[in-house]
Amino acid sequence: MQITRQADYAVRAVLHLARNVESRTATSAIAEEQKIPPSFLAKIISQLSIAGLLHTSRGARGGVTLAREPKEITLLEVIEAIDGPIQLNECVGDTGSCSFDKNCPLRPVWCEAQEDLVKRLKGTNFADMVAKGELAA
Repeated sequence: MQITRQADYAVRAVLHLARNVESRTATSAIAEEQKIPPSFLAKIISQLSIAGLLHTSRGARGGVTLAREPKEITLLEVIEAIDGPIQLNECVGDTGSCSFDKNCPLRPVWCEAQEDLVKRLKGTNFADMVAKGELAA
């Protein structure tokens, strides 16, 4: 399993904004520092804005800011805003999608693994990631 490149870029963009929470940031600055193609970033910013994670403003003094405090934005929210709900296997969300259904010994493993992953991503906020990055520097 691998998150999409778009979700990875979205996480990096939000992390960049969490580090610079005091001011608006131009998308061009995010694109340059995070090595994200500008046209791709524009689409990502739009999706994150629609999801209520970012505020955008146009014009000479425009830019992008977080819609909430970094401690209130989770890794799960950003990934799901781009990729949709996390689902390791289709049988995890829909019990009728597999011919083995409830007799499958793998389904409980997939369900538990997904639950653990979602819990971990939901428990990771951007304030914590910024703090960990500062400690590592």
